[in-house]
Amino acid sequence: MTHPRFKNIPSVQPEAKKTAITFHAKDDHPEIREKVFELMESFDIKVLIAIRSKADMAESAKANFKSLGTKLQQNAIYDDLITRVFKNLLHKADVINIAIARRGKAVREEALEQAINQAQKNFESQWKISSNSSIIIEPTYPSEVAGLQVIDYYLWAVQRCYERDDDQFFLPLAKKYRLIMDLDDNRNKPYGEWYSDRNPLTLEKLKGARSK
Repeated sequence: MTHPRFKNIPSVQPEAKKTAITFHAKDDHPEIREKVFELMESFDIKVLIAIRSKADMAESAKANFKSLGTKLQQNAIYDDLITRVFKNLLHKADVINIAIARRGKAVREEALEQAINQAQKNFESQWKISSNSSIIIEPTYPSEVAGLQVIDYYLWAVQRCYERDDDQFFLPLAKKYRLIMDLDDNRNKPYGEWYSDRNPLTLEKLKGARSK
């Protein structure tokens, strides 16, 4: 905020409530964004992501509403993604702290706890391994937890691949992504396409998904 080259950038001004209080890839100035990405290359971090396609969900929602008369709820989609992301992670430590970005004004702690509990149950059902981990869930704002700012940047880099055929931000960090679950790309498997070291995410593969 005091750097001569950056201090007059609109997003850095305190009244803008953007870069001045939290890093956010969409809002940050390109030069600041580049510095954040350079810093992130040194982080010892593992990233797991679950992705849904709005277009595919819209078609599914129309079909469900026509046959069942029920509407697809955003919170239900969000909670399902949380369950999927955390399924194989909740047995790896005695105490697990989960910071979840608050969405709007609602905290929804009970619903988030249910999603996490379901993840535990799904893991135990599949692997027959129970977990006694103590799980602490903290709905919070990115300005209060650096990890939420970091994952925002990782998500933004993947979004650029999907929506703009642009992998310049993704490639330098590609090895940090341990798993990217594209749940609506069912060309090869009914549960979606899982990108990892064995199946790296590339623009060519995404183009194939869009032409399915």
